Amino acid sequence: MIRNNLSTRPFYNLAAVRTWLMVAGVIVLVATAFNVSQVLRYSNSNTELVTRAQNDEASAAELRRNAQKMRASVDVSQVDAVSVDARQANDLIDRRTFSWTELFNRFERTLPDEARITAVHPTLDKDQRIVLTVNVLAREVDDVNQFMENLDKTNAFQDLHSRQEQLNQEGQVESALEMTYRPQVNRAEAQPASAAQPAADTASRQGSQR
Repeated sequence: MIRNNLSTRPFYNLAAVRTWLMVAGVIVLVATAFNVSQVLRYSNSNTELVTRAQNDEASAAELRRNAQKMRASVDVSQVDAVSVDARQANDLIDRRTFSWTELFNRFERTLPDEARITAVHPTLDKDQRIVLTVNVLAREVDDVNQFMENLDKTNAFQDLHSRQEQLNQEGQVESALEMTYRPQVNRAEAQPASAAQPAADTASRQGSQR
């Protein structure tokens, strides 16, 4: 049996074929446009990320330069001196030989009316002695001198001298006094006085019993 197609136009529905070809073409165009848009999007995103990374690297480099400048500007000797002072102050506190209350009571008894203390810095010297730096604000130099004389009379403060003295904008005298502080002075004087009364009471009771 012969099955040859002898027609001159084998496709009778060309419109349908053309429609499908157009649809396929549109799909290809849409896919191509989507791919192009994605490529452009990722390209812009990559450019933004590269720019941000460059800015971050520049900021990090600037921070490193600033850190180097700060390290170069730090005086190692000053840091060591502050560390030594801090260790001395901590050692002073740990040994419990320093009483702020006792010290301020001494200052209260010796400070003139026209002067006041603005700061007190205790440290320990190489001989483990307590060295005080006392900042004083007074109306006149005589008030500072009177304060130093009063401290000297207590025998608890030695080597008194003024490290710095100047007038502020209000015309008041600002002095930085340095001295060696011996808190144990006058404690021994107070203890016998307190212990003498019980001894006297004991003696009186023994006399009455006789």
